[in-house]
Amino acid sequence: MSLSVEFGRPRRALGRSIGNGIKCRCPSCGTGKLYRGYLKVTDTCDVCGEELSHARADDFPPYIAIFIVGHVLVGWMLHAEMSGPVDPMFYVWTMIPMAVLLPLALLPSIKGAVVGLQWANYMHGFDPTHPDPAAPDIV
Repeated sequence: MSLSVEFGRPRRALGRSIGNGIKCRCPSCGTGKLYRGYLKVTDTCDVCGEELSHARADDFPPYIAIFIVGHVLVGWMLHAEMSGPVDPMFYVWTMIPMAVLLPLALLPSIKGAVVGLQWANYMHGFDPTHPDPAAPDIV
């Protein structure tokens, strides 16, 4: 953490926390695992103890994955079409599997980056002075 303080909170390194998230690691320490399943964020980091259950990435990671894959596939299709005649089965055997597999491969890293972004900016319950309003009340 940086020594500068913003709004009474220590400033968190945005680039480092997003980079840790891309590597599917805890945005705070960069060592602990971010997920306990394919896309299920762990409740707390097993190394530094950072509370990670506040992460609310929702639909943003799939949107980013589809945006990236769509641009890659459209570019690939344009290149194939401009290179010469293309058999329609080429698209069936290459584009459809890639349209399914690439977003699935990218989702954990993209969601990790979004969680890192949220952690670094004290969003969605990551601010200890403002509890998460979506969290259930435990009495």
